[in-house]
Amino acid sequence: MTYEHLVIDVTGQVATVSLNRPEVRNAMDERTLDELADCFKRLGDGKKNPAVAAARVVVLKGEGPDFCAGADVRWMRRAADYPPAKNKKDAMRLVDAIRAVDECPLPVVGRLHGGIYGGGLGLVAACDVAVAADDARMCFSECRLGILPAVVSTFVLPKVGIGNTRRLYLTGEVFSMATAREVGLVHETVPAGELDARVDVFVRNILKNGPEALRRAKEYLRRMDAIGHEARIKLSLDTLVKARSSGEGREGLAAFLEKRPPAWLREEALKP
Repeated sequence: MTYEHLVIDVTGQVATVSLNRPEVRNAMDERTLDELADCFKRLGDGKKNPAVAAARVVVLKGEGPDFCAGADVRWMRRAADYPPAKNKKDAMRLVDAIRAVDECPLPVVGRLHGGIYGGGLGLVAACDVAVAADDARMCFSECRLGILPAVVSTFVLPKVGIGNTRRLYLTGEVFSMATAREVGLVHETVPAGELDARVDVFVRNILKNGPEALRRAKEYLRRMDAIGHEARIKLSLDTLVKARSSGEGREGLAAFLEKRPPAWLREEALKP
């Protein structure tokens, strides 16, 4: 797929995915959502996309003054006139895009600034690490439009919890980054001028970990979140056995005991 609404840059082991519709505050229409789904499904799969095969971490950002104003209202208005079956199929675009970010095998760091509204907060919730400029602002604005934040709830509720979600959905208030951090939607807030430096710290820390361990950890946590107590115990045991007997696990444990850096921390592996 040729991307019209995204800009992809791979520098060393870091892939940067930029929403690139600044003229509409990076609002997401059909094309944007299809591109996001395609892009994040390909990231981490070097066989499907050799151009990003070297990437081990993804930074998701927005061009222009805002990260993402949510779903493009013009797109939603068009979809409102579709027959129910077509309307539902079209709505799946938003599900597919956010789920692709959530299920990307590579760690995803959200670089957040400006306005982040509606469906844009679904992208935030799907990021593994969310770092925001302290003057950014957020809002679950759907009820103000006579709809509701239905799709994003799948991703927002596990992070924010039902109590906080009730407040933010039902008031439709624009809330600060202090509130966003308090409820768990973002992990850190920094002055806007320090945002790139702080994102880089998270990226560098991620690159210190075993590449396959990171993939396994993401998959493991998704599965753990969806199952009961006894199943979690079984999955925990199976996962640990596979991890520590893997080549990467053996190397990491041996390196610790031998007081040396593991193979993935060779100097050339950390060059941007």
